[in-house]
Order: sequence, then C-alpha cells, then structure tokens
Amino acid sequence: MKITDTTQRLFRFLTLLTLLFAVQTQAAQLLDRIVAVAGDDVVMLSELRDKARELLAELKAKQTRPMPSEQQIINSALDKLIEEKLELAEAQRLGITADPDTVTKAIERIAQNNNLTVTELREALKAEGMDFDRFRDKIRNQIITSRLINQEVTNRIQVSKSEIDQYLARQAAAPDERREVHLMHMLIATPDGASPAQIRQAQEKAGEARARLDKGESFAAVAQEMSDASNAIQGGDLGWAKIGQLTSAIAELVSKSKPGDVIGPFRSGASFHLLKVAGFRGGRGDERKVVPQIHARHILIRTDEVTSDEEARTRLQQLRQRILGGDDFATLARSNSQDPGSAIKGGDLGWVSPGTMVPKFEEEMGKLADGQVSEPFKTRFGWHIVQVLGHRQHDETEEARRLAAKKAIRDLKAKEATEQYLRRLRDEAYVDIRPDQG
Repeated sequence: MKITDTTQRLFRFLTLLTLLFAVQTQAAQLLDRIVAVAGDDVVMLSELRDKARELLAELKAKQTRPMPSEQQIINSALDKLIEEKLELAEAQRLGITADPDTVTKAIERIAQNNNLTVTELREALKAEGMDFDRFRDKIRNQIITSRLINQEVTNRIQVSKSEIDQYLARQAAAPDERREVHLMHMLIATPDGASPAQIRQAQEKAGEARARLDKGESFAAVAQEMSDASNAIQGGDLGWAKIGQLTSAIAELVSKSKPGDVIGPFRSGASFHLLKVAGFRGGRGDERKVVPQIHARHILIRTDEVTSDEEARTRLQQLRQRILGGDDFATLARSNSQDPGSAIKGGDLGWVSPGTMVPKFEEEMGKLADGQVSEPFKTRFGWHIVQVLGHRQHDETEEARRLAAKKAIRDLKAKEATEQYLRRLRDEAYVDIRPDQG
C-alpha cells in the first residue's frame, strides 16, 4: 500500500507532524513512539523527524522547484525509512554485513574527501547536532544496502553486443543539436502479478495525471503528488541523458517531440509512464583516444610462509642472469612464473594501456627500452621481472565508445532494476502504518 493512499487517520497524523518543521520546541515535547512497522522492524517518530529534516535539507541544497509540501516530505521520508528497514532485513537474511574495519575505512575516506581528519569530522558532526555513533551506524547501513543491491541487482545485469550496437546507432542518427535530452518522468506502478483490476486502476490514475497536465498543472508538482518513482519528491527530474540510452521506442517518440511536449501515458510491463521533454542539447562528439601502449611479458614469484622476499628476489635475479645469457624468456616463464594467467603464454601480458597495471609495475615497465629486462621489483602480488617487447601509439576510440555505451546501458538498467527490486521488497513485506499508537 502506498503511503499517499492511507486512511484519513494517517492524514490527520501527518498534518500534526508538519508542526515539526515549524516549531522545534513543540517537536521536542512529542513523545517518541512507533509510527510504522516494516517487516520485523519498526520506524520511530524520532527517526521520521530526523529523516524528514535530512530530506528537506537535500531538497533545499538541490534548489528543487517547486518545493514539495511538508506533508509530501514527511510521506517521502517515511517511505524511505520503510525501504531502508526492509533492505537491511533482507541483507541480514542473506548474510550480508559490513565489518568494523570496512566502516572505519569508509569514514576515513569521507574525512579525507572533506580535507579533515577523523577527529575534525567528529567535531564537525557534533557542531551540526549529529552523534558520531549514529553517523557510524548510518555509514554501516549504507555499505550493507549497497552490497545488497550489488549482489541482488547490479551484478546480475548483462549488456549484449546488439544493445551496444543499437545504442551507438541511435546516438549517431540523432541530429547534432539533439544528441542529449532532458527528461522528466512519472511512474504509476503496479505490484508484481497485478490483477486486471489493479492494472485498470493504475491506467486510470495515469490518465488522471495526464488530464491535470493538459489543464496546465506543473509536471513536477503532479509527479510529486502522484508518481511512484524514487525521484518523485524531486518532481520526477531524470536530468540529461544521451539519446542512445533510451529504448528504440522511446527514442523514436522523443525524436518527434519538441521541448515542453508530454509523452504518454504508455504502458511498460504492468506499469504506466509519462514523460516530459524538458529540452535538447548537443552532446560532445566522440574524440579520438590515442594512448601509448607497451607490449610486455613478466615472471612472477609470490611470497608466503615458505618463500621470503629475499628468496623470491634471489630466484628472479638468477632467472634474469640466465635470460641475459641467452636463455629463452618464454620458456623460463612457463616453468617458473606463478602468474597462472600469463605463465601459460610465456609470461606475455599483451599490449598494456596506462592504468591497467598496479603503479609500481607500470613505473618499472616504463623505464625500459625494447628488449630490456628489469631488475627484480616487488608489488602487492609478489616479485617480478619484466621484459618490454615493444612500444606503440594505439587508437582506442572505438573501444572507448563501446565501453562508454556499455556503461550507460548498464547504469540505466541498474537504476530501473533497483527500483523494481525495492518495490518488490515492499509489496512482499508486512507494512503497517500506526499513526495513533504511543
């Protein structure tokens, strides 16, 4: 059940909650209590208050227009809290966790990104009224939910060669001034396995939304009130997208539209969508990408309880002397290298582009002329000697175009699949709003 469809009791309760935004002293006097049950967990009034304030700050920072009503912000905050509770419960069921070291390192990165020490970050949070332990819990939960989505959604997404080909074809066919489009989106969702009655109800709701738009109401305002998409509170703004990212059917509709046009409602699966074309712009053309490459081969000796650093270095020094004395590098690599991927190929790594190897390996490799063999050196994988076989300038433009296309398609699929996954979690869970308890 969507929060916006709950009973009149809930609306009276939410109206009371709006006072939290206006009178902080009155908010402090409210007793904490359960406002919703999500699976085996609960949402407390204090959590809802904090989440609503956090959401309000985000909307102000993004200069969202029109600004949602206080009641819409509270509705969205409660929706997000229920979603988070269900995600964490699912992660626990699947055994997905975040160990303390991972959380500590994440907090250290946050501090570094803000040019702060962890102590300074702690003080900054305190000045903003946030308890550091609560902040740490928030980061841990974000890591856990991110791992959940990666495992259950993102890592399962496949992008085919034909999808990449179609993306590039659509992008090439778009006029220069229409290579990117700014879209706004409204979703009228139905649950998995929706009945004909539920589908008909969603269709009628989508038709009502279109009628309001045709009467001149703002797309953003209607989306904030009626859309089931995760970005509804932002007015359904999808931002700028390349024409190639759109499906063939949507790309065709968009190509025939002008700025300001509304498309839909149209059906996808059992749900309904409306789009607004907010504008077009010319995207950057494909720039040639020419990179220096080095053809190299290596021999790796790993260190462990049996093989020390000195022993690995000595073995490689002996192998280097044999190579300099005329022994075949490839033959020695096959019989001595502990890199299973390259040993079978005589240590051959192929043509290596910048950024492919760890920095120390690239540094040592970059010192060598064609035919030279390095002194033994150590990376996190073990000890190496490397021989450079050649240098070249390689045009990677086509590979770069296809890689960018694959990433764009994958990102879009991941976004859509994540929303479907979260809606399914919600549909399958026990969710009960309890406005009058406490």
